[in-house]
Amino acid sequence: MSLAVTTPAPNHRVLSGQQRVAALLLTMGQGAAKKVLQYFDPEEVKAITKAAASLGQITTMQIEDLVEEFADGFAHGTDLVGNSSEIQKLLTGILPDEQVTDLMEELRGNANRSIWERISSVSETAIATYLVKEHPQTAALILSKVKPTCAAKVISQLPADVRSSVTRRMLTLKPIIEETMKNIEAALQENFVTSFSKDAGSDTHAKMATIINKMERGHMEDVLADLASVRPRSAEILKGMLFTFDDVIKLSPKDRTTLFDQIQPDRVSVALKGAPDELRQVILGSLASRVRRMVEHDITTQDAVSARDVTDARRVITDLALEMANRGEIVVQSESDLEVSRY
Repeated sequence: MSLAVTTPAPNHRVLSGQQRVAALLLTMGQGAAKKVLQYFDPEEVKAITKAAASLGQITTMQIEDLVEEFADGFAHGTDLVGNSSEIQKLLTGILPDEQVTDLMEELRGNANRSIWERISSVSETAIATYLVKEHPQTAALILSKVKPTCAAKVISQLPADVRSSVTRRMLTLKPIIEETMKNIEAALQENFVTSFSKDAGSDTHAKMATIINKMERGHMEDVLADLASVRPRSAEILKGMLFTFDDVIKLSPKDRTTLFDQIQPDRVSVALKGAPDELRQVILGSLASRVRRMVEHDITTQDAVSARDVTDARRVITDLALEMANRGEIVVQSESDLEVSRY
């Protein structure tokens, strides 16, 4: 006997998507339905529950049609492709058309917004360090998409020549075609967001950089060399996040002054013990006249200082520099950043 129905029976009414789902779940029985329901979120379960409560009587023929349709979907299915179009096809017929439209708009909107929201939540110093390596046009596009407050703070940390070029380009930006924008977002996702995080405690590179920064210079170089042989990309990222006492010379004069204004003169004197003459002169030039005279006097008259004391004093200075950089008070640049900023 054929199960085909050419005209619906009087009680063979058209079911909504939620009612069809509810009918299938009720047909499965409590055990099987429970296993399926665990994959729905609370709002979906609520909607299905309401549909089940208003379902009323369903004929055996309707149940058979639902089951057969469900089985045919698997029997004649193709390989899965996880994208928004396939999700939309999946939802169509299960949920009302208006709800499917709303869900897809929200899904696409969140996907487009998430990358820019995540970048906006990253340290402005990290963003500035990243953008100074990029073409000014790319930097302009990124800053035009992030939150205005974030963009303002980042722009203020860019080198003067880069800042000027980027702001000019931001004023003349033209709309980007969707496919190009998707490629840009994908590149940012891979190269930027995965390297930096607002919460340094949850970012493996930031956490590792903090650990390496505490090491002796020789040990630090050994760790980075070993890492570069197996994970060159991670080694490159870490090098850009490290800051040693020797790197003080790479700070801008203004930032050096800001940093050493927070350091006790006696600690500066100890830290300069055995420092290269160029570095010593740069640091002395960053001190106020009265403090400089005190430090120079201490250097010439101080008793023997242990290597451990020198290391500890330098570590206090570098730790403070990193803390101030994280707060946006100074800009810590790696050597590669400085090379780019010269052009």
